[in-house]
Amino acid sequence: MKLISWNVNGLRACVKKGFLEYFNEVGADIFCVQETKLQEGQISLDLPGYHQYWNYAVKKGYSGTAVFTKAEPLSVRYGVGSDETEEEGRIITLEYENFFLVNVYTPNSQRDLARLAYRLEWEDRILLHLQELDKVKPLILCGDLNVAHQEIDLKNPKSNVGNSGFTKEERGKMTTLLEAGFVDSYRYVYPDKEGAYSWWSYMNKVRERNIGWRIDYFIISNRLCELVQNVDIHSQVMGSDHCPVVLEADIG
Repeated sequence: MKLISWNVNGLRACVKKGFLEYFNEVGADIFCVQETKLQEGQISLDLPGYHQYWNYAVKKGYSGTAVFTKAEPLSVRYGVGSDETEEEGRIITLEYENFFLVNVYTPNSQRDLARLAYRLEWEDRILLHLQELDKVKPLILCGDLNVAHQEIDLKNPKSNVGNSGFTKEERGKMTTLLEAGFVDSYRYVYPDKEGAYSWWSYMNKVRERNIGWRIDYFIISNRLCELVQNVDIHSQVMGSDHCPVVLEADIG
């Protein structure tokens, strides 16, 4: 089974920059997107063979997630019970026979860390959600988690200490998640690989010089590790300031 996760930073814009060509070429079994930035009725995607599930933000042009899946899930759940979480369209949980899939767009703590407190509260609620799911069957968490966990996960760690996405608090929450029985699949396969990033600033030639951050993940239950076949980052794919990340696993 092939799963793709991509923060498209505006799906309508991404469609104009090759989204459908990539989607059709890659042939994913499950394709998750974050930051769709649209409301119901603002786009119509012709994706033959796929079921579509959307979680729209109430605020126009903001946040939002979607999942396109070949296999119809047993159930679909939006949000984790918080009104604000529901309003921002940040999470979709799909249940399949052998696993749960959780597609997430984690809140950014913002440049001045004005939203850090909310972000940390979100992390606590998500962890509880994942732990409850994991008691039932293993899970795959994917999406833009808005944190570079270790120094190896961004180009300039020293100059970014304390910045949004690389605060000790955010990194600590990721550590707590992994210590709760989950695994960063990319680091499971490539524990020491440097220069592997999934997001780059739009500043001049930053992506060209690969000055990036790895903030897009497939986090899996420990007991799925032995089923992982490949994990990849499609950094050559343009259309967003993020690139797609890929998990292939024998879980179908």
